[in-house]
Parts: sequence; structure tokens; C-alpha cells
Amino acid sequence: MERLQKVIAQSGVASRRKAEALIASGHVTVNSKLVTEMGVKVSAKDVIEVDGVPLTQESFVYYLFYKPRGVISAVKDDKKRKVVTDYFTDVPERIYPVGRLDYDTSGLLLLTNDGDFSQKLTHPKHELEKTYVAKVTGIATNTTLKPLRNGVKIEGRKTAPAKFKVLSADIATKKSIVELTIHEGRNHQVKKMLEAVGLPVEKLKRELYGNLDLKGLNPGTYRQLSKKEVSSLLQLSKEV
Repeated sequence: MERLQKVIAQSGVASRRKAEALIASGHVTVNSKLVTEMGVKVSAKDVIEVDGVPLTQESFVYYLFYKPRGVISAVKDDKKRKVVTDYFTDVPERIYPVGRLDYDTSGLLLLTNDGDFSQKLTHPKHELEKTYVAKVTGIATNTTLKPLRNGVKIEGRKTAPAKFKVLSADIATKKSIVELTIHEGRNHQVKKMLEAVGLPVEKLKRELYGNLDLKGLNPGTYRQLSKKEVSSLLQLSKEV
């Protein structure tokens, strides 16, 4: 017997968190009976449906995607804007993004249909290091960025310590390029952290996720992760 939300996540319909939201909002039935409570356990004999569609177990797939700017980190958008899954029309599995990147942020994003994998990588206790490169307004120096090393307050809550590096600073244009590594995943976190030290972000790109990079990819392209890479990410998440 397994918890209902776990079974839904394993089927590739959604992440564990999204599966819980689907249950709570009345989208799930078990043996034709509506289930809205968490903790219900099901077996292989039970007929589970999400919005009237029976669950089927897909093979798990894992993709590394170079998300362009101007694309939503979702599987659909009410405003009809381009979403990340629009780039995966040849992939038969129902994949979804692991975490998110802002609409105007480019860079490395993972997609999968493995709910447990997604849950382990995005859980607040286990989030992996992510490295961003930001073009900012202002002259960045080690002194300017030093508060980030101890954490800064964002909306009343202090961030975890971050690592940084000044890649360039142009006095004439008053622009700088900064590399920032964090392991949290709060909303607009990198932009808010840099703004907190007086360096508003003009452009942002995620370069690294754990031990993965964008080597060999262009914006809008993707590749499948190897079994070794998947195992390595899960191992890193345990060590965090």
C-alpha cells in the first residue's frame, strides 16, 4: 500500500506537492469515489483517476533544458504564453519542471515525470547548489557583495549564506557581471538578494544545478540525463 499522492507523482501526472493540491481541490477519485483527504493509501488493484483520466505508470525520464528568456516554467499558462513543455512536443511522457526559473530568467532547468525525484531535489532541506550569472546595474565589489556571505533579509526572513564572485565591472557603463551560488529556492531570490545590496538585476541566467551545466546546449534545446547523472543528483541531495 502506498499513499495516494505518491502514486499520482510516480505516474508522471505531477510532482508530489502538485498531487497533494490536486487531491485537496477535488480532482482525484479512487474506485469512482472522490478523495480530498491526505493520507489515503491505495494498492495496485485500486482504480485511480485524475480529472476522469485513469493513471498509467510511465517509465521515468529526466531532461536537462536550456530555458530561454520569456518562457514560463510550467506545463500550461492561462495567458497563452510559451511554456517549457512547448519545447518537448516529441516527448510522449507527461513531464513537468523541477522547481522553476522566472519568466525573464534563462538557463538550466530540469524536467521529469518522476515525482519522488522532483520532491527530493526541491525539498527545502535538500535543495542543491545553484549558480547564477547576473548582469547588474552598479559597480559590484567584494565589499558590496560581502553581506550575501552571511545572508540578507528578504521580506523579513534572512537568506542562507551565499557564495559570490565579481566577474567584471565597467566603470564607464556602471554595469557589472556577478556570479552567485545559493541552495535555497525562494521566489525571485537572486534578484532580491542582489537588489538588497544595491545592485538591481538587468539579466539573469542559471549556469549550474548541482554538478550539471549547460555545456553543448543552446537556448531552447535539451538533452536526456544519464543514469549516472540522475544518481549523482540524488546523492548530492542526500548530502545537503
